Amino acid sequence: MPELISAYLSLGSNEGDRLRNLRLACAALRERGSVIRCASSVYETEPVDMREQAWFLNAVIEVETTLPPLGLLDELQQVERELGRKRTVPKGPRTIDLDILLYGDSIIREEQLTVPHPELHKRRFVLVPLREIAPTLKLPLLDRTPDELLRELEDSSEVNRIAEPLLAASSGEPAPRQPTRSFTN
Repeated sequence: MPELISAYLSLGSNEGDRLRNLRLACAALRERGSVIRCASSVYETEPVDMREQAWFLNAVIEVETTLPPLGLLDELQQVERELGRKRTVPKGPRTIDLDILLYGDSIIREEQLTVPHPELHKRRFVLVPLREIAPTLKLPLLDRTPDELLRELEDSSEVNRIAEPLLAASSGEPAPRQPTRSFTN
């Protein structure tokens, strides 16, 4: 039986029904066999790189998967396409954006995939929800927790928690906000 790997994924949307897009992405991942172990609250965040666009809704989820890293990436890109993502403007508006932040304690440097995500430690909209579900997680390579990284962060963009949490894998209840495991490097 293939080994279950814990991965942290970032979800974002700033086109259409943003909250619905996040929930549809979670449903699509569950349908493909990923188990959502925990999910952060949903945060409304201002755009960082291309500022002249609608604000995003962002969240972070922890999933367990048997897929290898590039297989998980392919799956995420397929979900993005199914939910209408068009890659026409780099850093531009999108119905859904799914990124692998961490894949177990792996360090991956491939043409198609870098893990830990190369922008993870620079992005408030990722670190705030990651801290919510994994406050004691020591990030590979960085050897710091999300909270420690947030204290050092130069990104001052707005990240505001909204009342609607993402839902748990199958119960319809809000997902637990405590980490299920920590990585060490």
